[in-house]
Amino acid sequence: MPEFNAPLRDMRFVLHEVFDAPSLWARLPALSETVDADTADAILEEAAKVTGQLIAPLSRSGDEEGAQFEAGAVRTPAGFKEAYATYIDGGWVGLAGNPAYGGLGMPKMLAVQFEEMLYGADSSFALYSALTSGACLAIDAHASEELKSTYLPRLYSGEWAGTMCLTEPHSGSDLGLLRTRAEPRADGSYALTGTKIFITGGEQDLTANIVHLVLARLPDAPPGSRGISLFLVPKFLVEADGSLGARNPVHCGSIEHKMGIKASATCVMNFDGAVGYLVGEPNRGLAAMFTMMNYERLSIGIQGIGCAEASYQNAVAYARDRLQGRAPGGAAAPEKSADPIIVHADVRRMLMTMKALTEGGRAFSTYVGQQLDLAKFAEDDEERGAAEAMVALLTPIAKAFFTDTGLESCIHGQQVFGGHGYVREWGQEQLVRDARIAQIYEGTNGIQALDLLGRKLVANRGAGLRQFAAEVRAFVDSPDGVGQPFGDELLDALNRLEAVSDWLLEQAADDPAAVGAAAVDYLHLFGYVAYAYMWARMASVAERRRADDEAFYGAKLATAQFYFSRLLPRIHSLEAAIRAGSASLYGLGAEQF
Repeated sequence: MPEFNAPLRDMRFVLHEVFDAPSLWARLPALSETVDADTADAILEEAAKVTGQLIAPLSRSGDEEGAQFEAGAVRTPAGFKEAYATYIDGGWVGLAGNPAYGGLGMPKMLAVQFEEMLYGADSSFALYSALTSGACLAIDAHASEELKSTYLPRLYSGEWAGTMCLTEPHSGSDLGLLRTRAEPRADGSYALTGTKIFITGGEQDLTANIVHLVLARLPDAPPGSRGISLFLVPKFLVEADGSLGARNPVHCGSIEHKMGIKASATCVMNFDGAVGYLVGEPNRGLAAMFTMMNYERLSIGIQGIGCAEASYQNAVAYARDRLQGRAPGGAAAPEKSADPIIVHADVRRMLMTMKALTEGGRAFSTYVGQQLDLAKFAEDDEERGAAEAMVALLTPIAKAFFTDTGLESCIHGQQVFGGHGYVREWGQEQLVRDARIAQIYEGTNGIQALDLLGRKLVANRGAGLRQFAAEVRAFVDSPDGVGQPFGDELLDALNRLEAVSDWLLEQAADDPAAVGAAAVDYLHLFGYVAYAYMWARMASVAERRRADDEAFYGAKLATAQFYFSRLLPRIHSLEAAIRAGSASLYGLGAEQF
């Protein structure tokens, strides 16, 4: 039976030692009296218990039973309702929420660690509250005071849940095509009519109410994405005293039958003149929704890390126990009939790849969380602006690279098990299935790559990249970076990233297909360089503190060595593919495929 135990030692290492989060929190007035190192550790300890003991045991049974749709209602798997009730009693939904409306006000650097635990324990369970957290962000940032005071306290408490309703049957990534309409009503509300698909948690039996954030068009809206507004549409209308009133005409028409995340209800939602309330300004709904979308993209990226960590833990345990063959240099366990498979080079290759990618991703997610905290809480305008720019640059990388490498790691974990990895009882095939969706939803990874290269590099002529590169060089030249063992490799990788970026800027000026042809390879190249920066920072700390704990810090340095020698060189083939240009993609006519 697979197990999940939160990697607390590694999380503390990243949070406290690599990024010195307590010092950052102490200098930000909004956080200085809310959280410190002891508070953070206590939260992580309790979160580990909740995810490992309450949620993780439901993962396999939830996958096998799945969400069930009966007569317009959704039933979550056995044990989910009881676990969710315990989960919200702990205040976990509002962990990073606005304290003015009942949230706990914790920093994002801490929240990303908790999210990783949730996804590692069970992605399906995690999604029910992940969408709520994102909805709260959009409401808090853009809704009226009346809507915030009515809805946020119950969303933060977990008593109500939130959803995000964008996609329609004919409109996926091109939101300018959406048709759901919103007609003004005499009382200032709106009547929404239309159908949305792929709505996570659109209907479920965990909460008393469900609050849908819906993109729709007003009657006089301009065409395309400029004419989209955002509306809050509750499942049950809310009375003046906060109690639930009549059922709103928004209903689940069916749920999808999916490859993975089977305990998460993915719904078709029909709005039949449902009462909704405008969030933000008319025809500015896409900008308001992207407040939520950017959160969800980071969160779904972390799903890739969480699944990879769960796969790694179980693959290591299996590799230490499974006896097959002998070590290349002779018997490692001569008293046994065979050696554990962890002695074999190819098994070690897979495990080391998983470890290096997962720990690199954990550091990078914490780094992005740091930038989000600075963007939100820094008092200096210049510092806040720089952090906002970094978040914009790194969000598509976090979503796509975390999930692409997360699936790679889960596949390696399954492979370590051999034939047993293909069998349900070991849990590895479920992790492969659950991780796969993360590359698709919240904007496919191809769309993320187009965003990175088209909007974040070409459109601003590489300004964001220059900011990132300046930070990396400043680290290499700092007391922490000078003399650390991987500085030269990091700078070489950074130079290659800058050179290919400059080349792409030139190509994009003459070739309209250049961005699309290079985008995915470019995102991966950037991702490996970003992870190299993370591993250089981790190695710097490990080198200084190695004498304090040889087992832990020595393992960090060995894993860093593996990353720089075996994984970072992937950038060479990516660069070659990018420089090949777009011509070979158009060598066939459509009829020749």
